[in-house]
Amino acid sequence: MADAALEIGSDPNLLLLDDDEPFLRRLSRAMEKRGFAPKEAGSVAEGLAAVKSNPPAYAVVDLRLEDGNGLEVVEALREARPEARIVVLTGYGAIATAVAAVKIGATDYLSKPADANDVTAALLAKKDDLPPPPENPMSADRVRWEHIQRVYELCDRNVSETARRLNMHRRTLQRILAKRSPR
Repeated sequence: MADAALEIGSDPNLLLLDDDEPFLRRLSRAMEKRGFAPKEAGSVAEGLAAVKSNPPAYAVVDLRLEDGNGLEVVEALREARPEARIVVLTGYGAIATAVAAVKIGATDYLSKPADANDVTAALLAKKDDLPPPPENPMSADRVRWEHIQRVYELCDRNVSETARRLNMHRRTLQRILAKRSPR
């Protein structure tokens, strides 16, 4: 990724907005190695303050944060700096949220887990570049398992509530949760 530094341009400022601190620190270090100048923010309020004080040329914004929705920061950055390259990153990927993010100005939308190479490629992609297909796409079983895990976490690890939301028998859900994740 040595040539990435050449493509970044004259303003390497990058806003990283995520409430997952370990992930945020890892991504910040990785993006710094790739030539960016990252500024970390852990909440919508911190993100809006960073945009107001010094609108960055690049941003990676988590969709769901404890104090609100990351799309607020995307809108604020788009108003402050229309040419900014913004990637929305989320563990709760859905077509509706991807469309909403792109409509309000996000350059790209990535589902977690995404590594620094994915983020860099999305930030530096040309407008007419299509993303390459994934080398190792998730199996249907893995996608199903990931969805169940997300709903389970959204329900504060309550098996009965998760089963109700997934329209699944409670015992069936318990068996799925007891197994290892599929590949």
